[in-house]
Amino acid sequence: MVKNYPTVSEDYLKAVEKCKKKLRGFIAEKNCAPLMLRLAKTGGPFGTMRFKAEQGHAANNGIDILAGVVAVEITGGPEVPFHPGRPDKEEPPLEGRLPDATKGSDHLRDVFGKQMGLSDQDIVALSGGHTLGRCHKERSGFEGPWTANPLIFDNSYFTELLSGEKEGLLQLPSDKALLSDPVFRPLVEKYAADEDAFFEDYAVAHTKLSELGFADA
Repeated sequence: MVKNYPTVSEDYLKAVEKCKKKLRGFIAEKNCAPLMLRLAKTGGPFGTMRFKAEQGHAANNGIDILAGVVAVEITGGPEVPFHPGRPDKEEPPLEGRLPDATKGSDHLRDVFGKQMGLSDQDIVALSGGHTLGRCHKERSGFEGPWTANPLIFDNSYFTELLSGEKEGLLQLPSDKALLSDPVFRPLVEKYAADEDAFFEDYAVAHTKLSELGFADA
């Protein structure tokens, strides 16, 4: 789908760059890149975090589209495009559009494919975002990190997934589904062997997810 991004002023762009610099310092100081990266719900950066319904979720503390972009960058990941100028929406997005970690590949396709219009490649690439951070029991029912270095953005999510379960590292049913699915698994193997390919595809998928419904022509 062709995107038609808003035109913004030079002052606006300078403000975005200034914000990026401040975010880099804040994320580095607080070691909070995984929190900033959390990719939640469908739809782009529409200013809905200003609503109490969005702010009230414990897992949503600190979420911001720009912060997620910066978090990937400063932890060693790819540069993800950020397009400013979105209009604020009048209400937050509907609940219940996150995938269930206890379900398999059909469910992942229902959520990311049918609901969001993302491809199988996008699904696997976005799963690689689990290289940052950990699960928290009070939020998901699961506890632990996916990788040995959960503050570094790399392809270790895929290498760990292929190497099997290890004590102290998490593999959710939705992660294991990537191995059992005949379309997903070759992509897992590709990204485990080629970090550059993962970075390239992740940047595309991240942008698509964060801009759902934003600037559609």
